[in-house]
Amino acid sequence: MQTGFLKEHSALLAFSMRAIDLLILAASGILSFNLIDIQDPQYNHYLIALLTAALLSSLLNPFFGVYRSWRGMPLRDELRAMLIAWSGLFACLTVLAVMTKTGHNYSRLWLGCWYVGGYGSLVLARICLRGFLSHIRTLGHNQRQIVIAGAGSLGQQVAQRIRATPWTGLELLGFFAIEENRVLPDDLSDLPILGSIDNLAAYIETNPVDQIWIAISLDKAPQIKKLINELALSHCDIRYVPDIFSFQLLNHSVTEIAGLPVMNISVSPMEGLNRIVKAIEDRGLALMILLMVSPLMLALMIGVKLSSRGPIFYHQERVSWNGRPFKMIKFRSMPVETESSGVSWGGADQKNLNGFGRFIRRTSLDELPQFINVLLGDMSVVGPRPERPHFVEQFKHDIPRYMQKHKVKAGITGWAQINGWRGDTDLKRRIEHDLFYIENWSLGLDLKIIFMTLFKGFVHKNAR
Repeated sequence: MQTGFLKEHSALLAFSMRAIDLLILAASGILSFNLIDIQDPQYNHYLIALLTAALLSSLLNPFFGVYRSWRGMPLRDELRAMLIAWSGLFACLTVLAVMTKTGHNYSRLWLGCWYVGGYGSLVLARICLRGFLSHIRTLGHNQRQIVIAGAGSLGQQVAQRIRATPWTGLELLGFFAIEENRVLPDDLSDLPILGSIDNLAAYIETNPVDQIWIAISLDKAPQIKKLINELALSHCDIRYVPDIFSFQLLNHSVTEIAGLPVMNISVSPMEGLNRIVKAIEDRGLALMILLMVSPLMLALMIGVKLSSRGPIFYHQERVSWNGRPFKMIKFRSMPVETESSGVSWGGADQKNLNGFGRFIRRTSLDELPQFINVLLGDMSVVGPRPERPHFVEQFKHDIPRYMQKHKVKAGITGWAQINGWRGDTDLKRRIEHDLFYIENWSLGLDLKIIFMTLFKGFVHKNAR
């Protein structure tokens, strides 16, 4: 068991991080000062600003949790805390300058360069530190010894996850089981069953254990409560792993609302900043594409009008975000008299297409007016394809998790479409791809789907 220098001197590591942050703060401020041509600078004013910033930073960073333990947590969470603290620092400096009427003594360009350069340097330092710690933890140093209370399926999944991430520096000592004679799978057979959970409190009094992870299913709630009470006087960190692996999850996470810890089981990713980014992406792309294809759309309008009598556009009710219905716009590809013949699934209406209609349907050109739906806010450029209310009512009972596709706006193209699951194809596979998109949404994924659509998303035998 390798504990190592860093574990035994964790206070020294924490002090070093604070010292490095202050050094970066001062160095970035001084470097920005020297890089900018400031007219008649008052050096003492800038020195006071640096000293004030150092003092405020020493107070704000701990307050915003910058120096908490980030072991095993995503880098983005740590960088977010740092950004909030760093922005709070400059907000305080600005307020102080206004209150003391000294703002005219400082260059705004200097403050801007200091803000950007300083935060960028802090990010680089954290990435380097994480890389160093991950490397030495993978080698077996700077470990935290943990035991898992619960050797059932939940505890086994926890152990497998921990073993798959050696860079977190968590060393598994073994399990404490509820059931006697518990047999572990082959990949965990080298881990011992250290005893019953009734013996756990006594074990940690005589053995070096840093953390206890309780991984017991919710149907054992009385035993969980009893165990937590027994461990209340322990020096160990105690963590509870919720039994959520058996649930059908969508963007699951743990957050805090109104001071209450809340576990998100099935939520939309389009909240807060993500919703703004998606809206800007949709409106910008839709406007640009409509301008680019306007000559083509004019030609298609003429083609529709010449191929059969009736209106150019066809409006059909579909279901989008949060189950809201909307009128989806398409170029009409069928004679008017066949449009009201009832609902059909897949390619059942292909026989009603006229020659020009078959062409625009097969090439997906009939869907170009849907960019108008995007501008109106009914749809997104990228997202699950919308379905008619009749089929939504049918599929939500037949297909598990079908309604979760409505956690985002319906799209013109999507992950399922570029992977070949469109039109008259396996609906379950389409839903799997739609949910994968929702669970892994990012601006980069949207751009990838749009790029792939250009090469493989337009012409398809199942287009409808």
